[in-house]
Amino acid sequence: MFRRRLRLSAVASACLLVAASAATFGAPADAAPADDPTVQVTIDSFGPVAPRPGLPVVIKGRVTNTSSVTFNDPQALACIDRTRLASTAAVDAIPTEQNIPMNDRDSCSNLTNDPQTFKPFDQPLAPKQTVEFSLTVPWKEWRITDQTGVYVVGVTFRGEPPNSSRIMAGRARTLMPVAGTTPLTRTVDTALVIPLRHRPTQLGGKNFANDSLAQSLAPTGSLGRLLALGKARKVTWLVDPAMLDEIRQMTKGYVILGPNGQTTQGNGQSVAATWLKEFDATRSAGNQVVLLPYGDPDVAGLLDSGEPLKKLVAQARQTTQGYILPPPSVNVPATFTNGLWLEGGAAASRYLGAASGGFAGASTSDLNLVSSSSWSAATRPVLTSTPVYDVVTPEGPDNPVRTVIADSSLTSGGPDQDTAASPLQVRQRFAAETALIAASGKGTASVVVLPPRGWDSNGNATAQLAAALSLPWIKATDVSTVVASNPRPQSARAPKAPPTNGVLTDSQISSIQDLDTATSTMQGLLVDENALPEVMTHALLRSTSSGWNGYPEEARHFTAIELGSANQQLGKVHLVNASVDRGLRKEIKVNLAGSKGTFPLTITNDTEWSVRVGIEVNAANRSDLKITPPQTAVLGPRQKWTPRITASAEQNGLIRANAQVVTAGGQSVGKSQELLIQASQYGSVGWILVGAACALLFGTSFVRIYRRIRTERRNPTPAAEAAETAEAGDAAESGDTPDPAHDRPAANGVPEAAAPDASLKEGVGSKDG
Repeated sequence: MFRRRLRLSAVASACLLVAASAATFGAPADAAPADDPTVQVTIDSFGPVAPRPGLPVVIKGRVTNTSSVTFNDPQALACIDRTRLASTAAVDAIPTEQNIPMNDRDSCSNLTNDPQTFKPFDQPLAPKQTVEFSLTVPWKEWRITDQTGVYVVGVTFRGEPPNSSRIMAGRARTLMPVAGTTPLTRTVDTALVIPLRHRPTQLGGKNFANDSLAQSLAPTGSLGRLLALGKARKVTWLVDPAMLDEIRQMTKGYVILGPNGQTTQGNGQSVAATWLKEFDATRSAGNQVVLLPYGDPDVAGLLDSGEPLKKLVAQARQTTQGYILPPPSVNVPATFTNGLWLEGGAAASRYLGAASGGFAGASTSDLNLVSSSSWSAATRPVLTSTPVYDVVTPEGPDNPVRTVIADSSLTSGGPDQDTAASPLQVRQRFAAETALIAASGKGTASVVVLPPRGWDSNGNATAQLAAALSLPWIKATDVSTVVASNPRPQSARAPKAPPTNGVLTDSQISSIQDLDTATSTMQGLLVDENALPEVMTHALLRSTSSGWNGYPEEARHFTAIELGSANQQLGKVHLVNASVDRGLRKEIKVNLAGSKGTFPLTITNDTEWSVRVGIEVNAANRSDLKITPPQTAVLGPRQKWTPRITASAEQNGLIRANAQVVTAGGQSVGKSQELLIQASQYGSVGWILVGAACALLFGTSFVRIYRRIRTERRNPTPAAEAAETAEAGDAAESGDTPDPAHDRPAANGVPEAAAPDASLKEGVGSKDG
C-alpha cells in the first residue's frame, strides 16, 4: 500500500512539473500583466491660456470609453503636478509616463476639495459611449505660488469596472503657464513663419493632374485657412514659387487631364483669383515673403543620389533667384527673400553647405531656415536669446553659413505624446516656452516659429499659434527683422545625420533620373541651349518636390506624363524610314559594294527649333564593320539632312547594325533604327580574272587592227592610187603640204565604188571601222 501511494505521488509530481514547464514556455518570460481597462480623456478647451494669480481656470472636454467594459460611478477630476517649472529645459524634461500603467500614474494629484473641480456622471459609462465635462478650478485650489512659471495640470477619469475596485482609467495633461505678480523682464520678438506649399499638379500649360490645389485654396481648405491668418497679423510667408505659377495659370483657365487623355474643365478659377488677391493684400500690409527653391525639392535625396541629380538643387535655387514676383500693388515694390528650408537629417553639414550656395546669384541676404530638432538635445544651440547662428559646414562651399534656427520646442505640444499635436496642446506649449523666455533674462529675446512639414494638415494648430501672438509678452515680427537685430551671431556646429536622409523613395528618384536624362538630351540637341522650353525645366524641378512625400502614386503619374511629353519632343528628330512612317517596324536596307563605300541616311527635324545632330552606326552581329561618322549638322525647323555614311567591311555578307541620332555631345536622341547592310566585295582571284579579261579584250583588238592595216597596204585599189597621184601633182603644183585629215577626195553625194575582192575580204572590219 505504501509503495502504491508513493508511486501515485510520484506520478502527480511529474504531472505538476510538466504543467509548470508548459506554463513557463507557453508565455514570454517578460510578459507584462494585463492592463486595466482604459478610457480616452480629451481636453478641448483651457482658459485663460496663461492665468494670472487669483483667476479661475475653466477646463472643458470629453471622455470616451474605449474599453469593452462598463464603468460604474464614473467621475472626471482636475489634477495638478505642483512642481514649478522655471526653464525651457525643465519643460523639455517632463516625463511622459508612457510605460507606467494608467492606474499607477500619480504625478498629477486630483483636486477634490471644491465640487467645481470634479464632475460625477449620472449614469454608468458604457463601451463606446462619450460624455462631456466642464470643470472650474478656483485659483486657491491649485495651491501654488504667485511666481511666474509653468505647471503640468490635467483631468483624470475614475470609475469602477466590473469585479474590481475603483481605478483611474484615463488621464489627459496640458501645460499651464502662470504670469506671476512680478512683471516679466522682457518681451519676446516672435516671427511666425507659415509655409504655403502644395504638391505639384500642373502638367504643363493649362493641363493639371487633379483639382486638389483648388480645393486647398478654398476658404475652408488648408491654404485658404493659413492665408487668413496673415490678414490681421504680422507673419512671414514661406512659399513655393512653383505653386504660385500654378495658381496664376488657374486664374487664366485650366483643365483636368483624365486617365484616357480626356479633359474636364477645372472649377478653381475664381477661387485661385481670390486667393492671389488676398495674398497680395497681405504683402501690401508688410508681411515678408520667403521663396523656397523652385518646386520645394527634396534637397537631401537629390544630393545623396549624386550626379546628375545633385545639380538640380542649385538649379532650383537659381530659378527662384530669377523668379519674377509681380508687385502686390502699384505703390508697393515686389520684393522677396531667396530661402532654403531644411529639417531633420537634411540639415547636416553636407546638405546645408551645398544647398546654401553654389548657384548664380547667391548672396548673404539669402535665408537659410533650419529646425532645432535637427540637433540632438545635448548638442542643440541655445535659443532663449537669438535664433541666428553661423553654422560651421566644412563640407560646403561656404564656411560658415548664416542660419536661422527655428525652435521646434515651440510647436512640440505635450506633455502627453498621443495628444501632443492637438491645436490646444501646441498653443499651451508655445505660451509656456515663450513665457519662460520672457522671464529668464534681460535684453532682446527673439524666436522663430516654423511648423514642420506635414505637421498640420488642416491648419488648426497653426491658427492657435497665430492667436497666441496676442499674448502680452509677445511682439510679432518677421524673420528679416530678427536677422537684422543679430548682426554678429555666434557659431554652432552643424548637426550630425544618418548616411541618407531623403524623403522620396528609390523608385521616385529613379523616375526623376529618367526625366532628367530626357530633358538634358533635349537641351543638348538644341543649337541654342537657352531655347529649351521653360515648361520642361519647371516640370523636372516639380518632379523633385518633397511635397510628393505621402503621395507616391500621384508622383509616379506626374513623372510618367512629363517623361512621355519629353520623349515625344525627342521623337520628332529621327531617321527617315518609309516603313515606320507607314506604321510598320522594318529595318532600313542599304548596300555596301567593295571593301569601302558609302550609303545615305536621312534625318528629319519636325520640331520648332534648330537642332544640331549627328549619326552613330554600330554593328550588332559583326566586329569588322568600320564606320567613319559624319560631322554634325544644324537642321532648322522642318528640315532634313542626308549625309553619306562611309563604311568598310572585311567580309561579305549581311550585317545587322543600329543607326542612332545623337546630339553634338554624343547623347542618344530617341530610339535607334535597325539597319541591314549587304556587303559584297572582290577577292584577289576576282581581281585576277578581271585583269585577264581586260588584257584579252585589248590584245584581240590590237591584233585585228594590225591585220587590217597590213591587208590594206598589200592590196591597194586603182582609185586610191589615181587619187594619190592626182593629189601629189596638185600639191607639187601649188607647193602646199598635204593635210592628213583631208587626204581623201570628196564623195560628191555618190558612194565610192569598191573593188569586188576588197569587199569580200574586209566586210566585217569595215562594219567595225
